[in-house]
Amino acid sequence: MEKIEPGKYVEMVYDLYVVEPDGEQLVHKSEPDNPERIIYGVTQGVIVPLEKAIEGLKKGDTFDVKVSAAEGFGPHDPEQVAHLDKTIFEVEGKFDDEYVTVGNYIPMMTAEGYRINGKVLEITDKEVVMDFNHPLAGKDVRFNGSISEVREATPEELHPAHGGCGGCGGSCDDGQCGCDGGSCGGCN
Repeated sequence: MEKIEPGKYVEMVYDLYVVEPDGEQLVHKSEPDNPERIIYGVTQGVIVPLEKAIEGLKKGDTFDVKVSAAEGFGPHDPEQVAHLDKTIFEVEGKFDDEYVTVGNYIPMMTAEGYRINGKVLEITDKEVVMDFNHPLAGKDVRFNGSISEVREATPEELHPAHGGCGGCGGSCDDGQCGCDGGSCGGCN
């Protein structure tokens, strides 16, 4: 039976919890019919403590790893909170108050053309305040799951045919993936 090592294709299912002083809260559950898929040691954006925890595991093995905010999704960065002119959110001259609501995540584009999601924190007469931090920034988390597949990665999985990032169409300029905060199939 193959074990997880660099270059192996890995499928895993897990429950992701936010760890708080008063307990844990389930925030994400990957399902067996839609597992997390990575190429170990190649896919960018894999949380380092999780990657270390699964190294050497085989199909059917389980893992349970706690990750600090600093090692996981990073600290909450106040610089990632933006005050945007309300006119940006107008459709045909009218503010889109059905879609742009407090608590909603809105897809936006950076000046460089990258897609990012922001959470609407506040709406005033003149601006929309949005937080572009990862939703789990500043939070300790726990991954509890199992390995459902380990095998050699195919050449196509190692080097996606469309170039750039694995299936998302982003660019790999400067070794950075241009999609979903750098965590898609990895750059060639």
